[in-house]
Amino acid sequence: MCQSADVKQAVLAKNDGLATALRDDLTRRGVTVVNLLSSPGSGKTELLGLVLARAVRRGVPVAALTADLATENDARRLARSGALVKQLLTDGLCHLEARQVRGHLDGWLPEDNELLFVENVGNLVCPASYDLGETLRIVLMAVTEGEDKPLKYPTAFGSAHLVVVTKTDLAEAAGFDEAAFRSHVHRVNPGVEIVRSCARTGDGVDTVLERALAVRYGAPEHRPPLAPQSQGHTHEPGADPGHPHPHATSAPAT
Repeated sequence: MCQSADVKQAVLAKNDGLATALRDDLTRRGVTVVNLLSSPGSGKTELLGLVLARAVRRGVPVAALTADLATENDARRLARSGALVKQLLTDGLCHLEARQVRGHLDGWLPEDNELLFVENVGNLVCPASYDLGETLRIVLMAVTEGEDKPLKYPTAFGSAHLVVVTKTDLAEAAGFDEAAFRSHVHRVNPGVEIVRSCARTGDGVDTVLERALAVRYGAPEHRPPLAPQSQGHTHEPGADPGHPHPHATSAPAT
């Protein structure tokens, strides 16, 4: 049975309050949460694994929560990166909520952690409405999904701080019209950055990690028109947004 509008608004309002408290708490600890949203099969687990491995090699204190309805397959895959990883099973729920994230962090997340990636349930509908206490929301889409997807799921794409297009090595075979895709993204979210990525070649991995670290160290993030709420971020005392963060790399972004 579908929820009434009043019930849905009450649920979202409660979630927003919990998310704000969680974000404030983690920000005081120096932790930035990155919420990853996509449809099933977008390749976000593979890309996240590469980002985590790159962070570990660079000495970035990083962890990941990965959510699925069932199985711990993704947690096992991501753990190969060397990062701290925990599986979150939703028992049929099609999205994550702030209370679930907080419940799984208690007693698990190290005090020195700087980045927490949350791999949301594969779904671009319900998860788009739920703030998880993130400071950076990344929406991913594979070239095989069709360039008009941002128009079909405007809430998801319109709430993104960063959009990542994946599996770009298949773009020609899929007949992907990148110009049309970019136009559609900017129609629902003007000015948002779009990053091209390919897990097979590693393209885009450094860029995604750099964007997350930049926000962690105080860089102003893009303000999407459909963000669940104002998601302000206060960098740690002494961190100067005008100077490179401690984990900055001189390697060119891909």
